Amino acid sequence: MLLRCGSSSSLIFYALFYLCSVSAISGYKDTDEPTIRTMNEFSGYPFDETQLHSQALIVDGENLQKQIDELATFSDTPVPSVTRVLYTENDVIARRYIKKLMGLAGLSVREDAVGNIFGRWEGYEPNLAPVASGSHIDAIPYSGKYDGVVGVLGAIESINTLRRSGFKPRRSLDIIMFTSEEPTRFGISCLGSRLMAGSEILLKALETTVDNQNISFVDAARSAGYAQEKNDLTSVFLKKGSYAAFVELHIEQGPILEDEGISIGIVTAIAAPASIKVDFEGGGGHAGAMLMPYRNDAGLAAAQLALAVEKHVLESGSIDTVGTVGILDLHPGAINSIPSKSHLEIDTRDINEERRNKVIKKVHDSAESIAKARGVRLAEFNIINQDPPAISDDSIVKAMISASEELNLSHKLMISRAYHDSLFMARVSPMGMIFIPCFKGYSHKPEEHASVQDISNGVRVLALTLAKLSQK
Repeated sequence: MLLRCGSSSSLIFYALFYLCSVSAISGYKDTDEPTIRTMNEFSGYPFDETQLHSQALIVDGENLQKQIDELATFSDTPVPSVTRVLYTENDVIARRYIKKLMGLAGLSVREDAVGNIFGRWEGYEPNLAPVASGSHIDAIPYSGKYDGVVGVLGAIESINTLRRSGFKPRRSLDIIMFTSEEPTRFGISCLGSRLMAGSEILLKALETTVDNQNISFVDAARSAGYAQEKNDLTSVFLKKGSYAAFVELHIEQGPILEDEGISIGIVTAIAAPASIKVDFEGGGGHAGAMLMPYRNDAGLAAAQLALAVEKHVLESGSIDTVGTVGILDLHPGAINSIPSKSHLEIDTRDINEERRNKVIKKVHDSAESIAKARGVRLAEFNIINQDPPAISDDSIVKAMISASEELNLSHKLMISRAYHDSLFMARVSPMGMIFIPCFKGYSHKPEEHASVQDISNGVRVLALTLAKLSQK
């Protein structure tokens, strides 16, 4: 028996051993329960499943990698690429897989009208606002298998890790798989989280939104088993304060952490993205017969504007200002025909909204002056979205820093220049993000990769951060 052990050190050792064995199986709250009282008396430490030691956080990294690999098989393109587009057959199959893993983790699962999936681990004070984590699993054509996926499967594994440690959350913990973070099918990024944040503009737009096959959003959603209630998607909206905190785990999608040999990136802000569509219309004509002085070339107008975007971004004076002409289409698209129409889509971002908006104004001014100088018509200059930046909450940043330090993992503060669902969750609750390194910063391509060790480090930091936030 424990009482007959020969020394006080032996008593403490066996009591702690028994404590860990019991806590790994289940969580106890009642300190009057005889087993807990005995452990308290003989270990010299009060046993409390709400307190978590970092050494107890054991991530099953190999199994997590197997799940990532298996999820990657639900793709419209062959390995090593992944293509998983909203509401397609493979998207629906992948959703079932996520719900299965949530169920195996002991989470209660629900879905909303557009297919945002929620898995909840109920806390011992379930009336408090929950703490949440999650990301997305949709993938643009011919991309990789880690973008977003690490934040969903890693979040589920963080719950498994906390359960194995014997921890019991005060606030409930929600894992969220967001619908359509990528704009692949309907041209709308972060569709699920935007709606959760209460976007009336998006709600109205979805009434008439169609894909390139002229399938409406509502019809596509219904084909996947969603949006059954007479086009009413307002049920997706969340009230501000619905969550006490939201933390997203993600690959960096850039090279900084790998280059500097740092394990964890702690995001302090997410850059504000804006998207612009521009159309020029010119005269067209035969490439040989129409002499240069008589041309009104819509293609050259587009090329000149693309260079102007670069110029205005560099003039901002900040490394945080970026701009990209990601799409440039010419009509009729024949080698021997002068372009009569051109279409550009421009992405510009900055953590400073005012500075970004000044760039947009300069690009607009340039578009008008280029059209006038070249004798073409500026048929469209449409700002599709102009989202504000999101600043990480100080208390969440401190929790992420504390978790990294307790786990002896190197870390640095950094900015996310890619947008994420966290950008819109910041409108619902305090927000933070955890980055892990990825190979050469590659993302949105088949070569995208994160090591099992780096993923496991991220999951441990996430688990400890969620534990800290759930006890507040």
